[in-house]
Amino acid sequence: MAKQLRIEKLQELIKQEMGKMLLTDLKDPRIGFVTVTDVEMTGDLREAKIYVSVMGGSEQVKSSLEGLNSALGFIRREIGQRIRLRFTPEISFALDTSLDYGDHIQKLLLQVEGENKHVDNAQGRGDEN
Repeated sequence: MAKQLRIEKLQELIKQEMGKMLLTDLKDPRIGFVTVTDVEMTGDLREAKIYVSVMGGSEQVKSSLEGLNSALGFIRREIGQRIRLRFTPEISFALDTSLDYGDHIQKLLLQVEGENKHVDNAQGRGDEN
């Protein structure tokens, strides 16, 4: 239980520090509007996968991930200095598509709602406000 709590705290610390680095330290023009959404660490704290969400099209996503991967050494060193650990975890980046998926579901729900209103109006059951 205590080990899981420590992992969760470290994940949150890495998420916060990575967010700060994106705002102030990373100057690569390829890195667009990137948001850190989650961090997953292995139980031995040796590896960390940082999930990022990127605003823009597929070219912007590709470019931003390339920029982040090229700055991997700098990011790992900074995290090691900011969060004093015995071993700095190996870092990898993964694209978080959950926001896109949520947007897709919302569009589907709005579409279904619009179809239901159309059917209700055609059957004479429109809103009577």
